Amino acid sequence: MAMHLGPSEGSNGDDGELLTTINTTPLVDVMLVLLIIFLITIPVVTTSIKVELPHEVQQPRETKPDNIILSVNAQGQAYVYDAPVRSQADLIKQLTNFAEKKPQPEVQIRGDAKADFEAVGRVLYAAQVAGLTKVRFVTDPQGLSTASPQGN
Repeated sequence: MAMHLGPSEGSNGDDGELLTTINTTPLVDVMLVLLIIFLITIPVVTTSIKVELPHEVQQPRETKPDNIILSVNAQGQAYVYDAPVRSQADLIKQLTNFAEKKPQPEVQIRGDAKADFEAVGRVLYAAQVAGLTKVRFVTDPQGLSTASPQGN
């Protein structure tokens, strides 16, 4: 980089301006040298000892069973999923089949807000007799009424 600080010999004195531009040629030269160094050293750094890596073995994951959805409408009629239950004995028999599964599924009881507590209690009792241990009551957290899947 050169700067002109004053009049040089043999000048007429009109060149009193300073040269304020930067000469970028040496900067470009340095950058090209660094680029060449990186291009040469990258293959040396990335090579490693050849080893045979073990292959991954896919093991089947334990699938989570589907939840059992028991619904009780406002009239006290119980449903397993969307199918109406004919009797308490029939409900216990169906729930016993679900209880034999490993791992045991979760029972979700959906009782209508206007349903009698006794009807919901019968469904809960059937789940207990069948041997189901994971029972959960489904509620509407916002207080909004939704239509039941049975249309009641």
